[in-house]
Amino acid sequence: MLQDYLELVDWSGRCLRDDKRGAIESGLPPILERLQIDPQHWLYLNRNFESRFKSLVGTTHSVRSACERLGKRWVQGIRDCERYLSPPIP
Repeated sequence: MLQDYLELVDWSGRCLRDDKRGAIESGLPPILERLQIDPQHWLYLNRNFESRFKSLVGTTHSVRSACERLGKRWVQGIRDCERYLSPPIP
C-alpha cells in the first residue's frame, strides 16, 4: 500500500507542468531510488518510525552535523539512520 502511494505521488509530480511547484522531471528515477533508500527499509521504518527514532532523523552525516550545531553528544537512533537512511559507501 505504501509503495502504491509513493508511486502515485511520484506519478502525480511527473504529470504537473514543469513551471509548477512539486513538478518532478520525467527523466528522474523513482523517489526511493533517488534517495538511495531500499524499499524494504522504507516499509520497515514506516511501520516502526516512532519506536526507532526519538529526535533527529536523516542521513548519518546530516544527523551528526545537527548534533554538533546543537551541542548534543549523541542522538537515539543514529545507528538506524546509518542502517536505513544513509547511502551506501562505494
